[in-house]
Amino acid sequence: MTSQVSSPITAGTADEPHVVVDVLGEQRKPAKETRQLDRVIIRFAGDSGDGMQLTGDRFTSETASFGNDLSTLPNFPAEIRAPAGTLPGVSSFQLHFADHDILTPGDAPNVLVAMNPAALKANLGDLPRGAEIIVDTDEFTKRAMAKVGWAASPLEDGSLGAFAVHPVPLTTLTLEALKDSGLARKDAERAKNMFALGLLSWMYHRPTENTEAFLLRKFAKKPDIAAANVAAFRAGWNFGETTEDFAVSYEVAPASAAFPKGTYRNISGNLALSYGLIAASKQAQLPLFLGSYPITPASDILHELSRHKNFGVRTFQAEDEIAAIGAALGASFGGALAVTTTSGPGVALKSETIGLAVSLELPLLVVDIQRGGPSTGLPTKTEQADLLQAMYGRNGEAPVPVVAPATAADCFTAALEAARIALTYRTPVFLLSDGYLANGSEPWRIPQLDELPDLRVEFASGPNHTDADGTETFWPYLRDPQTLARPWAVPGTPGLEHRIGGIEKQDGTGNISYDPANHDLMVRTRQAKVDGIAVPDIEVDDPSGTARTLVLGWGSTYGPITAAVRRIRREGGQVAQAHLRHLNPFPGNLGQVLKAYDRVVVPEMNLGQLAHLLRAKYLVDARSFTQVTGLPFKAEQLAAAVTAIMEENADVDV
Repeated sequence: MTSQVSSPITAGTADEPHVVVDVLGEQRKPAKETRQLDRVIIRFAGDSGDGMQLTGDRFTSETASFGNDLSTLPNFPAEIRAPAGTLPGVSSFQLHFADHDILTPGDAPNVLVAMNPAALKANLGDLPRGAEIIVDTDEFTKRAMAKVGWAASPLEDGSLGAFAVHPVPLTTLTLEALKDSGLARKDAERAKNMFALGLLSWMYHRPTENTEAFLLRKFAKKPDIAAANVAAFRAGWNFGETTEDFAVSYEVAPASAAFPKGTYRNISGNLALSYGLIAASKQAQLPLFLGSYPITPASDILHELSRHKNFGVRTFQAEDEIAAIGAALGASFGGALAVTTTSGPGVALKSETIGLAVSLELPLLVVDIQRGGPSTGLPTKTEQADLLQAMYGRNGEAPVPVVAPATAADCFTAALEAARIALTYRTPVFLLSDGYLANGSEPWRIPQLDELPDLRVEFASGPNHTDADGTETFWPYLRDPQTLARPWAVPGTPGLEHRIGGIEKQDGTGNISYDPANHDLMVRTRQAKVDGIAVPDIEVDDPSGTARTLVLGWGSTYGPITAAVRRIRREGGQVAQAHLRHLNPFPGNLGQVLKAYDRVVVPEMNLGQLAHLLRAKYLVDARSFTQVTGLPFKAEQLAAAVTAIMEENADVDV
């Protein structure tokens, strides 16, 4: 296959090296400087139809295969096709990769690839001085600039003097490379994201073979489109190799020393959570049933699990959220590991059935991928504002355990932990992820089978109670003295017939009961069961042992908090850090930990929900630092806020 660009042309295959040929037919390889970097933050930005998410995902995949540590932040509009060329329609994908352990997608991009004026304007404020900007000059028309309020082109008026700007006619170069493809102009233009990807792959020495193979697979039913995308990708790579506009390329070495030995792959939070659910069903030796209704940003889990019928996974896309959780609870009653996935608005609709699961005392995983609210809110943006909803969003006293993963890869482990609690204690369990974790990605070490917990359960098999007259009967609410869990009786098992429903049960027999004393006992027993769940003590990272300020987080704030704490320590500050996985019940030593520090700072992507719970339960002055922008914290922002709190009354601490 031959791919062409405006001046040089290139020939090669996925298995052969590219040969650069100038217009005179002479082979040449211009001398290019290669600089070593320890980390880079790149942001691809354009219209939601420009393929920025695909471009970023492919660059990420190649970066993962190269062995760098990485963290990503996809950011896109809620509309399927937002208004073209407008600021609300900008879609971006940020990737931070390094030769060492990193924790966040990065605060500020070193490189911005802007496919149009809106993409440039929307992201310009995030760029530090000296950042590189690659822009598609073909898109800087008067009409396009007028849409974002620019009377003159910033590429010509000197306003970008603080940056290293690379004007590249991406559209023209892509069309030239594909002029013999036979595609219509509109179809050929769509490949310009692959030209940009090829250019960036050259700049940062990313592998190319896997991307070419991916494109051939993705467009296997449209070979002309596949060939065009591969040609554009190669043309972008060769443009970087031959043009004088890019005299420098960069190398970021693999992060081998940052990882324990093992087999790694790049994984997103929703994919890791899906794999964790499958692993839990296998470790429990139970079929996995997912009852779900599509909702952003949880739908990926339904899509992924539907691909794994070979593992005994059954997925049911219901007509609404209520039907979805009803089917899941029915599957649990039938002896399956049952899951329902949703986001905050769906949790509201599912609340009555979650209360029913509390009353029935059956295992059920409620996976809430949190997003900005209230109501429809910001469907594609992240938030942590469903904590109080998970804790209290039901009628009556209906306690539910709550588990939260800390990173994208940790979603796998959190799914196993949520399943352990649900199966052991016969209770619905909330798993609180969010949009940042769901769509972001990082390297994940694939665990060995012997590292996974044994989640097998024993179903009730016969009578468990002897009546006063000596008759052996089955009592569905006769509890395990250690866990307070009731028996799990699969319907249809001879001799285990029992009443089911939402009306209060009599202790032991499970018969309907309106007795006040019995209701008091059952309410307190269900609460005691949750309170008694065995969870590990919280671990505190306090290297000096002299810190007087503790930064406590939960969920996806782990990365930004850890990065901020590292910054403070590098500058000589003494600060401790701890992170909660279990939010109900709290770890047994949490109160002791909190009271060991003079100041407790709780960063959250809400208005202080965890801090509210800590103040109420432990009577400590937990200090909130919050934001609800739809974006994760920046490490620099958190470091400054924590430092300011540390310096309050510093003279008293001395």
